[in-house]
Amino acid sequence: MTALKNHDLAVLREDMPEHGLRAGDIGTVVLVHEDGAGYEVEFVTLDGKTVAVVTLEPDQVRPIGPGEIAHARAVADSRH
Repeated sequence: MTALKNHDLAVLREDMPEHGLRAGDIGTVVLVHEDGAGYEVEFVTLDGKTVAVVTLEPDQVRPIGPGEIAHARAVADSRH
């Protein structure tokens, strides 16, 4: 598995309804813990509002792959 670095885009591998996130959502790595033992990833709406900043294990996220395309969806939580 490719290690993520600060400011890399990361794809969430699983739903996290407690944070308003779904598998496939794209976030930005804002902090790498202990040489890739975990990541702080920020997920934002397309207009720049933070949905969640989540601590994730390496198996919960992956780098963007070649040939992938982003998909827009409304955030369920009306606070955003």
